[in-house]
Amino acid sequence: MKKIILSALVIITFSSLAIAQKKDDGFKFHLGIKGGANMNKINGQSFKDGYELGYQVGAFAEIDLNKNIGIQPEVLFSQSSTKVAQGFKDIYQNIDNAVLDDNVRLNYLSVPVLLRINAGKLLTFHVGPEFSILVNDHENLLENGQNAFKKGDFGMIAGAQVNLGTLRIYGRYNVGLTNINDIDNKDKWKNQQLQLGLGLRLL
Repeated sequence: MKKIILSALVIITFSSLAIAQKKDDGFKFHLGIKGGANMNKINGQSFKDGYELGYQVGAFAEIDLNKNIGIQPEVLFSQSSTKVAQGFKDIYQNIDNAVLDDNVRLNYLSVPVLLRINAGKLLTFHVGPEFSILVNDHENLLENGQNAFKKGDFGMIAGAQVNLGTLRIYGRYNVGLTNINDIDNKDKWKNQQLQLGLGLRLL
């Protein structure tokens, strides 16, 4: 997963430099910071159905190839939370005292690489993949120290953004495509996330 993220960043960097050297009148490059709320849940019988509040913060680049199309790579630190359901013990009865806390907290370092579709100056649509690395999982989920969650996740993003000068107001839906269950294959766990936030273009 780390190799995939690094490869994506290298491709984006060199592509941007190559495009900039062409001095296309439509080319624009900006950098900014962003942050907001995560409403996260994990699909699966082991977790309660319903979104829990978390947060995300990071930086983004806007690479407009012309006035209509561009690329927006980001680096985000994302914290999510969810609640364990009775289904966890029902499925994993062989793990004694596995659930020590009803709340599960997961921290990810995420790299979305999004296509920017500019519908005029005011509105931008985003769609594309997101690569994530789990940097700090909930250590108390399994008493025996066994890893419960896979260290990598892959998902897709779709959303929209309102551009007010240097201010960005955005909303997104993230759907995880990876089964993040690292215990076994009895129950499939997949992240889902709603994001609302603000961004500020600095350069």
